[in-house]
Amino acid sequence: MNWDQIEGKWEQLKGKAKEQWGKLTDDDWTVVEGKRDQLAGRIQERYGYTKEQAEKELDDWFSKN
Repeated sequence: MNWDQIEGKWEQLKGKAKEQWGKLTDDDWTVVEGKRDQLAGRIQERYGYTKEQAEKELDDWFSKN
């Protein structure tokens, strides 16, 4: 699955993503709407991660889902 597919199936995958990143608000999820760069930025902001840490978490989550 690639990110285009994730965007297409976002409503189904959003629940799993919410479990992974519980600090993100409903407003964050509305803004993200499956867009990888938006999600990475929100993770970075809410968790205080570096860009590299946020990208790694996304890559790990992506490979599991």
